[in-house]
Amino acid sequence: MRKALFFLLSISMVPGLAFAGGELSFDGQDLSLLWSIPFIGIILSIAIFPLIAPTTWENHYGKIVAAWTVLFFVPLFFTYDLSITTNIFAHALIEEYIPFILLLLVLFAASGGIHISGNLVASPKFNVSILAIGTILASVMGTTGAAMLLIRPILSANKNRKHRMHIPIFFIFLVANIGGGLTPLGDPPLFLGFLNGVDFFWTLQHMFLPVLIFSIILLAIFYVIDSFYFKKENIAKSDEKTTVVIVGKQNFLIILGVLFGIIMSGIWIPGITWDVFGVEVHIENVLRDLFFIFLTFVSLKITSKKIRTDNNFNWHPIVEVAKIFAGIFLTIVPVITMLEAGRNGAFSSIVEITHTDAGEPINVVYFWVTTVLSAFLDNAPTYLVFFKMAGAQAPEGIAAADYLMNGIPATLLAISMGTVFTGPLTYIGNAPNFMVKAMAEQEGIKMPSFFGYMFIAMIVLIPVYILLNIIFL
Repeated sequence: MRKALFFLLSISMVPGLAFAGGELSFDGQDLSLLWSIPFIGIILSIAIFPLIAPTTWENHYGKIVAAWTVLFFVPLFFTYDLSITTNIFAHALIEEYIPFILLLLVLFAASGGIHISGNLVASPKFNVSILAIGTILASVMGTTGAAMLLIRPILSANKNRKHRMHIPIFFIFLVANIGGGLTPLGDPPLFLGFLNGVDFFWTLQHMFLPVLIFSIILLAIFYVIDSFYFKKENIAKSDEKTTVVIVGKQNFLIILGVLFGIIMSGIWIPGITWDVFGVEVHIENVLRDLFFIFLTFVSLKITSKKIRTDNNFNWHPIVEVAKIFAGIFLTIVPVITMLEAGRNGAFSSIVEITHTDAGEPINVVYFWVTTVLSAFLDNAPTYLVFFKMAGAQAPEGIAAADYLMNGIPATLLAISMGTVFTGPLTYIGNAPNFMVKAMAEQEGIKMPSFFGYMFIAMIVLIPVYILLNIIFL
Protein backbone atom coordinates (compact mmCIF):
# COMPACT_ATOMS: atom_id res chain seq x y z
CA MET A 1 0.00 0.00 0.00
CA ARG A 2 2.88 2.38 0.78
CA LYS A 3 4.39 1.83 -2.68
CA ALA A 4 1.04 2.61 -4.28
CA LEU A 5 0.66 5.83 -2.31
CA PHE A 6 4.18 6.93 -3.21
CA PHE A 7 3.47 6.21 -6.88
CA LEU A 8 0.24 8.21 -6.87
CA LEU A 9 1.89 11.13 -5.13
CA SER A 10 4.87 11.02 -7.49
CA ILE A 11 2.50 11.56 -10.43
CA SER A 12 1.49 14.90 -8.95
CA MET A 13 5.14 15.96 -8.71
CA VAL A 14 6.11 15.37 -12.34
CA PRO A 15 6.04 18.64 -14.32
CA GLY A 16 5.65 18.95 -18.05
CA LEU A 17 2.98 16.31 -18.52
CA ALA A 18 0.08 18.65 -19.11
CA PHE A 19 -2.33 18.33 -21.99
CA ALA A 20 -3.02 21.27 -24.23
CA GLY A 21 -5.29 23.83 -22.70
CA GLY A 22 -5.47 22.09 -19.32
CA GLU A 23 -9.26 22.38 -19.43
CA LEU A 24 -11.61 19.58 -18.49
CA SER A 25 -14.23 19.29 -21.25
CA PHE A 26 -16.20 16.58 -19.47
CA ASP A 27 -19.29 18.80 -19.39
CA GLY A 28 -22.06 18.02 -16.91
CA GLN A 29 -24.65 19.51 -19.27
CA ASP A 30 -23.98 16.74 -21.79
CA LEU A 31 -24.05 13.77 -19.41
CA SER A 32 -26.98 11.42 -18.94
CA LEU A 33 -27.90 9.59 -15.76
CA LEU A 34 -26.31 6.44 -17.23
CA TRP A 35 -22.92 7.80 -16.19
CA SER A 36 -23.95 7.46 -12.55
CA ILE A 37 -24.44 3.66 -12.82
CA PRO A 38 -20.87 2.69 -11.78
CA PHE A 39 -21.09 4.85 -8.68
CA ILE A 40 -24.51 3.48 -7.81
CA GLY A 41 -23.10 0.00 -8.43
CA ILE A 42 -20.38 0.52 -5.83
CA ILE A 43 -22.91 1.83 -3.30
CA LEU A 44 -25.25 -1.12 -3.87
CA SER A 45 -22.33 -3.57 -3.71
CA ILE A 46 -21.32 -2.18 -0.32
CA ALA A 47 -24.92 -2.48 0.82
CA ILE A 48 -25.90 -5.86 -0.63
CA PHE A 49 -22.82 -8.10 -0.85
CA PRO A 50 -22.19 -8.27 2.93
CA LEU A 51 -25.80 -9.44 3.26
CA ILE A 52 -26.05 -12.07 0.54
CA ALA A 53 -22.40 -13.09 0.10
CA PRO A 54 -20.34 -11.92 3.10
CA THR A 55 -17.39 -14.23 2.41
CA THR A 56 -17.19 -13.19 -1.23
CA TRP A 57 -17.28 -9.54 -0.23
CA GLU A 58 -14.65 -9.94 2.48
CA ASN A 59 -12.25 -11.70 0.12
CA HIS A 60 -12.93 -9.77 -3.08
CA TYR A 61 -14.32 -6.32 -2.22
CA GLY A 62 -11.32 -4.67 -3.85
CA LYS A 63 -11.91 -6.51 -7.12
CA ILE A 64 -15.63 -5.71 -7.06
CA VAL A 65 -14.98 -2.00 -6.55
CA ALA A 66 -12.30 -2.09 -9.26
CA ALA A 67 -14.74 -3.72 -11.71
CA TRP A 68 -17.29 -0.93 -11.25
CA THR A 69 -14.51 1.64 -11.65
CA VAL A 70 -13.39 0.07 -14.93
CA LEU A 71 -17.03 0.13 -16.06
CA PHE A 72 -16.85 3.91 -15.80
CA PHE A 73 -13.46 4.45 -17.43
CA VAL A 74 -13.87 2.13 -20.44
CA PRO A 75 -16.95 3.97 -21.82
CA LEU A 76 -15.28 7.25 -20.86
CA PHE A 77 -12.24 6.39 -23.00
CA PHE A 78 -14.27 5.38 -26.03
CA THR A 79 -16.75 8.25 -25.73
CA TYR A 80 -14.15 10.97 -25.25
CA ASP A 81 -10.40 10.40 -25.63
CA LEU A 82 -7.25 9.44 -23.74
CA SER A 83 -6.40 12.97 -22.63
CA ILE A 84 -9.81 13.59 -21.03
CA THR A 85 -9.87 10.13 -19.44
CA THR A 86 -6.40 10.66 -18.00
CA ASN A 87 -7.35 14.15 -16.84
CA ILE A 88 -10.39 12.90 -14.94
CA PHE A 89 -8.39 10.07 -13.39
CA ALA A 90 -5.59 12.44 -12.36
CA HIS A 91 -7.99 15.10 -11.08
CA ALA A 92 -9.80 12.67 -8.78
CA LEU A 93 -6.57 11.18 -7.45
CA ILE A 94 -4.32 14.22 -7.16
CA GLU A 95 -6.75 16.84 -5.88
CA GLU A 96 -9.03 14.64 -3.81
CA TYR A 97 -8.12 11.03 -3.16
CA ILE A 98 -4.38 11.29 -2.36
CA PRO A 99 -4.75 14.12 0.22
CA PHE A 100 -7.79 12.35 1.66
CA ILE A 101 -6.15 8.94 2.13
CA LEU A 102 -2.81 10.34 3.30
CA LEU A 103 -4.57 12.35 6.00
CA LEU A 104 -6.42 9.23 7.14
CA LEU A 105 -3.20 7.21 6.96
CA VAL A 106 -1.14 9.49 9.20
CA LEU A 107 -3.96 9.87 11.75
CA PHE A 108 -4.50 6.11 11.72
CA ALA A 109 -0.79 5.46 12.28
CA ALA A 110 -0.45 8.08 15.01
CA SER A 111 -3.58 7.12 16.93
CA GLY A 112 -2.59 3.45 16.63
CA GLY A 113 0.66 4.34 18.39
CA ILE A 114 -1.14 5.62 21.48
CA HIS A 115 -2.30 2.95 23.90
CA ILE A 116 -4.81 3.77 26.62
CA SER A 117 -4.94 1.13 29.31
CA GLY A 118 -5.20 0.80 33.06
CA ASN A 119 -8.11 -0.41 35.06
CA LEU A 120 -10.87 0.48 32.60
CA VAL A 121 -14.06 -0.42 34.39
CA ALA A 122 -17.01 -0.51 32.01
CA SER A 123 -20.15 1.25 33.18
CA PRO A 124 -22.71 3.55 31.61
CA LYS A 125 -20.96 6.49 33.26
CA PHE A 126 -17.54 5.44 31.94
CA ASN A 127 -18.84 4.78 28.43
CA VAL A 128 -20.73 8.06 28.14
CA SER A 129 -17.64 9.88 29.46
CA ILE A 130 -15.47 8.37 26.70
CA LEU A 131 -18.05 9.35 24.09
CA ALA A 132 -18.22 12.91 25.46
CA ILE A 133 -14.42 13.27 25.50
CA GLY A 134 -14.20 11.89 21.97
CA THR A 135 -16.89 14.29 20.77
CA ILE A 136 -14.87 17.23 22.08
CA LEU A 137 -11.55 15.94 20.73
CA ALA A 138 -13.04 15.39 17.26
CA SER A 139 -13.04 19.12 16.54
CA VAL A 140 -9.43 19.45 17.73
CA MET A 141 -7.74 16.43 16.16
CA GLY A 142 -10.28 15.53 13.48
CA THR A 143 -12.96 12.86 13.54
CA THR A 144 -10.53 10.22 12.24
CA GLY A 145 -7.88 10.95 14.86
CA ALA A 146 -10.34 11.04 17.75
CA ALA A 147 -12.12 7.91 16.56
CA MET A 148 -8.92 5.88 16.16
CA LEU A 149 -7.61 7.07 19.54
CA LEU A 150 -10.65 6.14 21.63
CA ILE A 151 -12.39 3.26 19.84
CA ARG A 152 -9.87 0.72 21.16
CA PRO A 153 -10.13 1.58 24.89
CA ILE A 154 -13.93 1.73 24.89
CA LEU A 155 -14.17 -1.61 23.09
CA SER A 156 -11.53 -3.11 25.39
CA ALA A 157 -13.33 -1.95 28.54
CA ASN A 158 -16.56 -3.59 27.32
CA LYS A 159 -15.02 -6.74 25.81
CA ASN A 160 -16.71 -9.13 28.26
CA ARG A 161 -20.22 -7.79 27.74
CA LYS A 162 -22.87 -9.64 25.78
CA HIS A 163 -24.70 -6.58 24.41
CA ARG A 164 -22.28 -4.03 22.99
CA MET A 165 -23.25 -3.37 19.38
CA HIS A 166 -24.80 -0.04 20.41
CA ILE A 167 -21.40 1.22 21.60
CA PRO A 168 -19.63 1.46 18.20
CA ILE A 169 -22.88 2.68 16.60
CA PHE A 170 -23.16 5.69 18.93
CA PHE A 171 -19.39 6.09 18.69
CA ILE A 172 -19.83 6.57 14.92
CA PHE A 173 -22.65 9.05 15.53
CA LEU A 174 -20.77 11.23 18.01
CA VAL A 175 -17.00 10.84 17.73
CA ALA A 176 -16.66 9.97 14.04
CA ASN A 177 -19.09 12.64 12.85
CA ILE A 178 -21.04 15.13 14.96
CA GLY A 179 -18.11 16.03 17.21
CA GLY A 180 -16.18 17.33 14.22
CA GLY A 181 -18.71 20.08 13.57
CA LEU A 182 -17.15 22.84 15.68
CA THR A 183 -14.11 23.77 13.59
CA PRO A 184 -12.82 23.44 10.02
CA LEU A 185 -10.16 21.08 11.38
CA GLY A 186 -12.76 18.65 12.66
CA ASP A 187 -14.45 17.45 9.49
CA PRO A 188 -13.45 17.61 5.78
CA PRO A 189 -16.60 19.49 4.59
CA LEU A 190 -15.91 22.37 6.97
CA PHE A 191 -12.25 22.40 6.00
CA LEU A 192 -13.29 22.78 2.35
CA GLY A 193 -15.40 25.76 3.40
CA PHE A 194 -12.40 27.25 5.23
CA LEU A 195 -10.24 26.87 2.12
CA ASN A 196 -12.96 28.61 0.10
CA GLY A 197 -13.07 31.63 2.39
CA VAL A 198 -15.36 30.76 5.32
CA ASP A 199 -13.98 32.34 8.48
CA PHE A 200 -12.66 29.87 11.07
CA PHE A 201 -14.65 31.47 13.88
CA TRP A 202 -17.85 31.70 11.80
CA THR A 203 -17.98 27.91 11.92
CA LEU A 204 -17.34 27.83 15.66
CA GLN A 205 -19.92 30.52 16.37
CA HIS A 206 -22.77 29.17 14.24
CA MET A 207 -22.20 25.44 14.72
CA PHE A 208 -21.63 25.54 18.49
CA LEU A 209 -25.26 25.36 19.60
CA PRO A 210 -26.33 22.75 17.00
CA VAL A 211 -23.38 20.53 17.95
CA LEU A 212 -24.04 21.01 21.67
CA ILE A 213 -27.76 20.21 21.41
CA PHE A 214 -27.20 17.20 19.15
CA SER A 215 -24.43 15.81 21.37
CA ILE A 216 -26.40 16.17 24.60
CA ILE A 217 -29.43 14.42 23.11
CA LEU A 218 -27.39 11.50 21.75
CA LEU A 219 -25.34 11.11 24.92
CA ALA A 220 -28.58 10.98 26.94
CA ILE A 221 -30.09 8.35 24.61
CA PHE A 222 -26.90 6.29 24.78
CA TYR A 223 -26.84 6.44 28.58
CA VAL A 224 -30.40 5.15 28.78
CA ILE A 225 -29.69 2.29 26.33
CA ASP A 226 -26.39 1.34 27.97
CA SER A 227 -27.95 1.38 31.45
CA PHE A 228 -30.76 -0.87 30.21
CA TYR A 229 -28.31 -3.47 28.88
CA PHE A 230 -26.22 -3.32 32.05
CA LYS A 231 -29.27 -4.17 34.10
CA LYS A 232 -30.38 -6.85 31.61
CA GLU A 233 -26.98 -8.54 31.83
CA ASN A 234 -27.05 -8.32 35.63
CA ILE A 235 -23.66 -6.63 35.69
CA ALA A 236 -22.99 -5.70 39.27
CA LYS A 237 -21.77 -2.21 40.00
CA SER A 238 -18.04 -2.36 40.55
CA ASP A 239 -16.32 -0.65 43.44
CA GLU A 240 -13.07 -0.63 41.48
CA LYS A 241 -11.65 2.74 40.65
CA THR A 242 -11.02 3.49 37.01
CA THR A 243 -7.39 4.30 36.32
CA VAL A 244 -5.99 5.36 32.98
CA VAL A 245 -2.45 4.81 31.70
CA ILE A 246 -1.43 6.42 28.41
CA VAL A 247 1.70 5.28 26.56
CA GLY A 248 2.97 6.46 23.21
CA LYS A 249 2.24 10.10 24.10
CA GLN A 250 4.82 11.23 21.56
CA ASN A 251 2.23 10.47 18.90
CA PHE A 252 0.19 13.42 20.14
CA LEU A 253 2.99 15.54 18.68
CA ILE A 254 2.45 13.74 15.35
CA ILE A 255 -1.23 14.70 15.47
CA LEU A 256 -0.29 18.31 16.26
CA GLY A 257 2.03 18.15 13.25
CA VAL A 258 -0.91 17.03 11.10
CA LEU A 259 -2.97 20.00 12.27
CA PHE A 260 -0.02 22.30 11.55
CA GLY A 261 0.26 20.88 8.03
CA ILE A 262 -3.44 21.38 7.34
CA ILE A 263 -3.44 24.96 8.61
CA MET A 264 -0.29 25.91 6.72
CA SER A 265 -1.61 24.50 3.44
CA GLY A 266 -4.64 26.75 3.86
CA ILE A 267 -2.88 30.02 4.76
CA TRP A 268 0.50 29.73 2.97
CA ILE A 269 -0.23 30.25 -0.74
CA PRO A 270 3.07 30.98 -2.57
CA GLY A 271 1.42 30.76 -5.99
CA ILE A 272 3.77 28.05 -7.30
CA THR A 273 1.81 25.64 -9.50
CA TRP A 274 2.24 23.34 -12.47
CA ASP A 275 -0.03 21.34 -14.74
CA VAL A 276 -0.18 17.56 -14.48
CA PHE A 277 -2.50 15.95 -17.02
CA GLY A 278 -4.52 19.18 -17.05
CA VAL A 279 -4.70 19.38 -13.24
CA GLU A 280 -3.25 22.45 -11.53
CA VAL A 281 -0.98 21.16 -8.76
CA HIS A 282 -0.12 23.57 -5.93
CA ILE A 283 3.24 23.34 -4.20
CA GLU A 284 1.71 23.83 -0.74
CA ASN A 285 -0.51 20.78 -1.23
CA VAL A 286 2.38 18.61 -2.43
CA LEU A 287 4.50 19.64 0.56
CA ARG A 288 1.58 18.95 2.90
CA ASP A 289 1.12 15.45 1.48
CA LEU A 290 4.86 14.75 1.67
CA PHE A 291 4.79 15.99 5.26
CA PHE A 292 1.98 13.53 6.05
CA ILE A 293 4.03 10.67 4.61
CA PHE A 294 7.03 11.80 6.65
CA LEU A 295 4.95 11.96 9.84
CA THR A 296 3.56 8.48 9.16
CA PHE A 297 7.07 7.02 9.03
CA VAL A 298 8.12 9.02 12.09
CA SER A 299 5.16 7.59 14.02
CA LEU A 300 6.09 4.05 12.99
CA LYS A 301 9.71 4.70 13.96
CA ILE A 302 9.15 6.22 17.40
CA THR A 303 6.43 3.82 18.52
CA SER A 304 7.38 0.51 20.06
CA LYS A 305 6.00 -2.67 18.54
CA LYS A 306 4.50 -3.59 21.93
CA ILE A 307 2.21 -0.57 21.87
CA ARG A 308 0.84 -1.50 18.46
CA THR A 309 0.53 -5.15 19.49
CA ASP A 310 -1.41 -4.13 22.60
CA ASN A 311 -3.69 -2.08 20.35
CA ASN A 312 -4.24 -5.09 18.04
CA PHE A 313 -3.00 -2.69 15.39
CA ASN A 314 -3.00 -3.81 11.76
CA TRP A 315 -3.48 -2.12 8.40
CA HIS A 316 -6.73 -3.84 7.41
CA PRO A 317 -9.13 -0.97 8.30
CA ILE A 318 -7.15 1.65 6.37
CA VAL A 319 -6.60 -0.72 3.43
CA GLU A 320 -10.35 -1.38 3.24
CA VAL A 321 -11.11 2.35 3.32
CA ALA A 322 -8.38 3.04 0.73
CA LYS A 323 -9.72 0.49 -1.76
CA ILE A 324 -13.39 1.35 -1.39
CA PHE A 325 -12.96 5.12 -1.43
CA ALA A 326 -10.62 4.95 -4.44
CA GLY A 327 -13.58 3.62 -6.41
CA ILE A 328 -15.96 6.12 -4.85
CA PHE A 329 -13.75 9.14 -5.59
CA LEU A 330 -13.30 8.04 -9.22
CA THR A 331 -16.86 7.01 -10.08
CA ILE A 332 -18.40 9.99 -8.27
CA VAL A 333 -16.88 12.39 -10.83
CA PRO A 334 -19.83 12.34 -13.30
CA VAL A 335 -22.33 12.61 -10.44
CA ILE A 336 -20.66 15.72 -9.05
CA THR A 337 -20.18 17.13 -12.56
CA MET A 338 -23.89 16.78 -13.30
CA LEU A 339 -24.79 18.43 -9.99
CA GLU A 340 -22.45 21.33 -10.74
CA ALA A 341 -24.23 21.87 -14.06
CA GLY A 342 -27.21 23.07 -12.05
CA ARG A 343 -30.42 23.59 -14.01
CA ASN A 344 -28.65 22.54 -17.21
CA GLY A 345 -27.64 19.10 -15.90
CA ALA A 346 -29.36 15.77 -15.44
CA PHE A 347 -29.93 16.62 -11.77
CA SER A 348 -31.64 19.92 -12.55
CA SER A 349 -34.56 18.89 -10.35
CA ILE A 350 -32.29 19.24 -7.31
CA VAL A 351 -31.59 22.88 -8.19
CA GLU A 352 -35.29 23.52 -8.80
CA ILE A 353 -36.43 22.20 -5.43
CA THR A 354 -33.76 24.04 -3.43
CA HIS A 355 -34.71 27.53 -4.70
CA THR A 356 -37.86 29.55 -5.09
CA ASP A 357 -38.95 30.84 -8.48
CA ALA A 358 -37.20 34.10 -7.59
CA GLY A 359 -33.94 32.25 -6.99
CA GLU A 360 -34.02 32.50 -3.18
CA PRO A 361 -32.58 29.48 -1.32
CA ILE A 362 -35.01 27.33 0.65
CA ASN A 363 -32.91 26.50 3.71
CA VAL A 364 -34.90 23.54 4.98
CA VAL A 365 -34.78 21.92 1.54
CA TYR A 366 -31.04 22.64 1.33
CA PHE A 367 -30.61 20.74 4.59
CA TRP A 368 -32.60 17.69 3.55
CA VAL A 369 -31.11 17.47 0.05
CA THR A 370 -27.57 17.68 1.42
CA THR A 371 -28.60 15.16 4.07
CA VAL A 372 -29.60 12.55 1.50
CA LEU A 373 -26.62 13.17 -0.77
CA SER A 374 -24.09 13.27 2.10
CA ALA A 375 -25.28 9.89 3.31
CA PHE A 376 -24.41 8.30 -0.04
CA LEU A 377 -22.01 10.61 -1.90
CA ASP A 378 -19.60 11.37 0.99
CA ASN A 379 -20.14 14.65 2.78
CA ALA A 380 -17.05 16.57 1.59
CA PRO A 381 -17.86 16.80 -2.15
CA THR A 382 -21.54 17.32 -1.32
CA TYR A 383 -20.62 20.36 0.81
CA LEU A 384 -18.50 21.81 -1.99
CA VAL A 385 -21.19 21.40 -4.65
CA PHE A 386 -23.91 23.09 -2.62
CA PHE A 387 -21.52 25.73 -1.31
CA LYS A 388 -20.76 26.69 -4.92
CA MET A 389 -24.40 26.43 -5.97
CA ALA A 390 -25.59 28.77 -3.20
CA GLY A 391 -22.59 31.09 -3.56
CA ALA A 392 -23.26 31.51 -7.28
CA GLN A 393 -26.23 33.70 -6.34
CA ALA A 394 -23.94 36.33 -4.79
CA PRO A 395 -24.30 39.88 -6.14
CA GLU A 396 -21.55 41.03 -8.47
CA GLY A 397 -18.42 42.10 -6.62
CA ILE A 398 -19.15 40.09 -3.46
CA ALA A 399 -17.22 36.91 -2.80
CA ALA A 400 -19.30 33.75 -2.47
CA ALA A 401 -18.04 33.04 1.05
CA ASP A 402 -18.82 36.61 2.23
CA TYR A 403 -22.30 36.39 0.71
CA LEU A 404 -22.98 33.06 2.40
CA MET A 405 -21.61 34.12 5.80
CA ASN A 406 -23.23 37.55 5.95
CA GLY A 407 -26.02 37.57 3.37
CA ILE A 408 -27.61 34.14 3.80
CA PRO A 409 -25.96 32.63 6.91
CA ALA A 410 -28.87 30.26 7.51
CA THR A 411 -28.22 28.66 4.10
CA LEU A 412 -24.54 28.11 4.91
CA LEU A 413 -25.58 26.69 8.28
CA ALA A 414 -28.05 24.35 6.53
CA ILE A 415 -25.28 23.12 4.21
CA SER A 416 -22.87 22.71 7.14
CA MET A 417 -25.35 20.80 9.31
CA GLY A 418 -26.63 18.82 6.35
CA THR A 419 -23.17 17.47 5.60
CA VAL A 420 -21.50 17.11 9.01
CA PHE A 421 -24.52 15.84 10.95
CA THR A 422 -25.72 13.40 8.31
CA GLY A 423 -22.41 11.65 7.72
CA PRO A 424 -23.40 8.92 10.22
CA LEU A 425 -26.57 7.95 8.33
CA THR A 426 -24.66 5.26 6.42
CA TYR A 427 -21.32 3.50 6.72
CA ILE A 428 -20.05 5.39 3.66
CA GLY A 429 -21.20 8.85 4.72
CA ASN A 430 -17.82 9.60 6.32
CA ALA A 431 -14.56 7.68 6.10
CA PRO A 432 -14.10 7.02 9.88
CA ASN A 433 -17.45 5.18 9.89
CA PHE A 434 -16.00 2.27 7.95
CA MET A 435 -12.86 2.23 10.07
CA VAL A 436 -14.81 2.05 13.33
CA LYS A 437 -17.01 -0.68 11.88
CA ALA A 438 -13.97 -2.72 10.79
CA MET A 439 -12.28 -2.37 14.19
CA ALA A 440 -15.46 -3.30 16.06
CA GLU A 441 -15.78 -6.45 13.94
CA GLN A 442 -12.16 -7.29 14.73
CA GLU A 443 -13.18 -7.30 18.40
CA GLY A 444 -15.92 -9.83 17.67
CA ILE A 445 -18.85 -7.41 17.61
CA LYS A 446 -21.47 -8.35 15.03
CA MET A 447 -22.19 -5.01 13.40
CA PRO A 448 -25.47 -4.47 11.53
CA SER A 449 -25.58 -4.74 7.74
CA PHE A 450 -25.50 -1.62 5.56
CA PHE A 451 -29.30 -1.31 5.54
CA GLY A 452 -29.60 -2.46 9.14
CA TYR A 453 -27.24 0.25 10.31
CA MET A 454 -28.97 2.84 8.10
CA PHE A 455 -32.35 1.92 9.63
CA ILE A 456 -31.00 2.31 13.19
CA ALA A 457 -29.34 5.61 12.29
CA MET A 458 -32.55 6.98 10.75
CA ILE A 459 -34.63 6.02 13.78
CA VAL A 460 -32.23 7.76 16.17
CA LEU A 461 -31.04 10.74 14.14
CA ILE A 462 -33.93 11.95 11.99
CA PRO A 463 -36.05 13.18 14.94
CA VAL A 464 -33.07 15.29 16.04
CA TYR A 465 -32.65 16.61 12.49
CA ILE A 466 -36.27 17.75 12.57
CA LEU A 467 -35.70 19.48 15.92
CA LEU A 468 -32.62 21.31 14.61
CA ASN A 469 -34.57 22.44 11.54
CA ILE A 470 -37.28 23.91 13.78
CA ILE A 471 -34.74 25.71 15.99
CA PHE A 472 -32.19 26.99 13.47
CA LEU A 473 -33.73 27.01 9.99
